[in-house]
Amino acid sequence: MFRKSLNTAATESRMWVYFLSACGGGAALLYVLYSWLIPAAVQYSGWWALLWHDVIVERMLDALTGSTRPQRLLRAVQKNATQGDPQSVINAIDHFCRHKEWAMNVGDEKGSILDSVVSEVNPSTALELGTYCGYSTVRIARLLPPGSQLITLEFNPAYAAVAKQVIGWAGLQDKVQLVEGPSGDLIPQMKDLFGVQSFDFVFLDHWKDRYLPDAKLLEECSLLRKGSVLLADNVICPGTPEYLEYIRNSPRYESRYFKSHLEYTKVEDGLEKSVFLG
Repeated sequence: MFRKSLNTAATESRMWVYFLSACGGGAALLYVLYSWLIPAAVQYSGWWALLWHDVIVERMLDALTGSTRPQRLLRAVQKNATQGDPQSVINAIDHFCRHKEWAMNVGDEKGSILDSVVSEVNPSTALELGTYCGYSTVRIARLLPPGSQLITLEFNPAYAAVAKQVIGWAGLQDKVQLVEGPSGDLIPQMKDLFGVQSFDFVFLDHWKDRYLPDAKLLEECSLLRKGSVLLADNVICPGTPEYLEYIRNSPRYESRYFKSHLEYTKVEDGLEKSVFLG
């Protein structure tokens, strides 16, 4: 009887060891899949990259942390960037998005193209459609000449709240006017609200189905002058086919495509630079 009890105890002990080993192995496999294999696999597919990063991972982390991706990005800025140093804010966000959690900023690769266009135009008046967390706002504002004006529009109040703090952390709040609301309502009010006669530079990085109607609205409201530059992000992934068809075939624009990659991936994407000819 005693020997039988010992055998039963030994069997139960082995079962627990097997169970714990299986749990540990499963957890390790899930970690490898989550941290390395799936992110590597989706690097070359735009649809899968957006589904994985922008839907599955974001929702899972939101549930686990009780916070949002913009809030987590803001904490990374506050932890790793130097107040009043725009470049350190950019670096902190890029590091967060490459090594911690992907986010749909214009990113470092396309960001360098954005930098070069802003520096070339050297705008005194600039408009950004789609602020998100303020990454591209910081990139643009840090390059503007003294006395210039950057107006950035954001539809989502939660994004706008984070962007204000990111812009403030970079020390650029005096150069930026962040306005909450739909672009279709705000663009016709630009002259009355801000006294802007026209924009030298416009960066489109909001809802992709708004690119074309907002570009036409800028024309209708006479907010573009001869030589004004429109720079549109994500024209390949997720893609803006109607906007590209219009901007490339309109005699009112001279347009050029800058090939690059979807932020922090190997998926082809790019920026479309379009000069308004009047």
